[in-house]
Parts: sequence; C-alpha cells; structure tokens
Amino acid sequence: MKYEFACKDIGMTCGFKTSAKTKEELMPKIAEHAKTVHGIDPIPPDLMKKVEAAIKEKKGFF
Repeated sequence: MKYEFACKDIGMTCGFKTSAKTKEELMPKIAEHAKTVHGIDPIPPDLMKKVEAAIKEKKGFF
C-alpha cells in the first residue's frame, strides 16, 4: 500500500507532492513542508481535516 498527498488537492497553488508506505510516515513530511514552505506550524485542526481527506491510498506496487 502507498499513501500520497499533494498540496493542490487542498486548493493550494503549490506543486508539492509526497508519498509514503503508511500515513504515519506521510504526516511528518506534510507537516515539515507546511512549516518550511507555507509557514504553517502547527497545522490547525480545520486544515488538518482537509489534509487527511486529501490523502490518497494507492494499491499495488506502483
């Protein structure tokens, strides 16, 4: 299984995309990007809901 996130999926004008094997591995990548690029630290609860809803689960090996 693979999980993916892209800023554009929550309406941001940003080309950031990331992926990981688990959501637990994915979230720190998203948080670090939010902090360093967007100046968001911590991610507020309303935005976190959008982030979590935008995480896509990909099945298979690719």
